[in-house]
Amino acid sequence: MDTQFLQDNWMLVSLSVVSGGMLAWSFLGSRLSGIEQADTLKATRLYNDDALILDVREDKEYAAGHIPKAKHIPLGQLNSRIKELDKHKNKQILVTCRSGQRSGRACGILKKAGFETVFNQSGGIIAWERANLPVDK
Repeated sequence: MDTQFLQDNWMLVSLSVVSGGMLAWSFLGSRLSGIEQADTLKATRLYNDDALILDVREDKEYAAGHIPKAKHIPLGQLNSRIKELDKHKNKQILVTCRSGQRSGRACGILKKAGFETVFNQSGGIIAWERANLPVDK
């Protein structure tokens, strides 16, 4: 390997390594944390099997359109309101948000609180709407 190139372009090399690591974490992070991803097909199956749908978006986002029968608890309130979900500890839970990022964090909170079967909706409500699935307003 050309060490002069590395010395001359250390910032570019560092940026490449960091961005590659972040990209790898986005693919592997949820698998390593034990949180299963649910694509639109899996999310539809969970919905049809009467899983609890938990929407962790903010109030305005939820009001603009949400999965029918979804329980709404914004991510920022989840820790203080988690007792509302206790009766669902042994039930399948599909957690959704706009794109799947906040719901991933919510899944981690639920797992730590002892919820057994938690799924993060890949792509969130965006993917749900793209698949022309029902949305309540």
